[in-house]
Amino acid sequence: MPTTPQTATPVVIDVHDVGIRFRRNKRGRRSFKDLFSGRGRRSLPDEFWALRHASFSVTAGEAIGVVGRNGQGKSTLLKLVAGVLLSDEGRIDVHGGVAPLIEITGGFVDDLSVRENVFLTAGLHGMNRRDIEARFDEIIEFAELQDFVGTPYKHLSSGMKVRLAFSVVSRLEEPILLVDEVLAVGDKAFRAKCYRRIEELLAGGRTLFFVSHNERDLRRFCTRGLYLDGGALVVDGPIDEVLARYAADSPTDLTAGE
Repeated sequence: MPTTPQTATPVVIDVHDVGIRFRRNKRGRRSFKDLFSGRGRRSLPDEFWALRHASFSVTAGEAIGVVGRNGQGKSTLLKLVAGVLLSDEGRIDVHGGVAPLIEITGGFVDDLSVRENVFLTAGLHGMNRRDIEARFDEIIEFAELQDFVGTPYKHLSSGMKVRLAFSVVSRLEEPILLVDEVLAVGDKAFRAKCYRRIEELLAGGRTLFFVSHNERDLRRFCTRGLYLDGGALVVDGPIDEVLARYAADSPTDLTAGE
């Protein structure tokens, strides 16, 4: 694992000149010729770069807030780090496993019970059955679903689904935590419980990537920020400086929080 020369702290995420493009027309498909052509191929008329020429590194234990207006590449960046998307240009090296709180209700199966979904989802994220069994009660208790263990997932409310997903993913032992706006939903009491859980993980040395429009939350968790605009990394620096620049450019996008 590489280290930074100043502190010899391990680098856990290394993003080098990364770019990814999409097609505006959802019905559009890339041909085999597109896939095997050089990376320098000119973009087609209906393509756009969601992110391009992004370069930065993250050391173990850093807590980074990713800010920017909607559609500027924040969620795309987290999905690239998680390995959900592959870049068209550049390289991303991730040293260590990732616990992705990104679109967290995805992957659950409607017709399976809460219990079955816990075992399925945690298993897909790499947790073995013995560990799942050992943590099952605390997962259910944290999600406040003690009375719904046998209930089919499809019968849960949207709030219950978010509680279950957060409880499962936040129990993973992966060193890198990716959080994408998921705490904007749910009731205030459960959100406070999620915040305490994130603080516990940070205190344990986890690395955090946190996407939010909530200024208070960003300042609470993060010491460093990345400001994305137009698919470009505009500012990489202390969170106060990044938020000041973002607020100057888009004064109505940040919320003060509760």
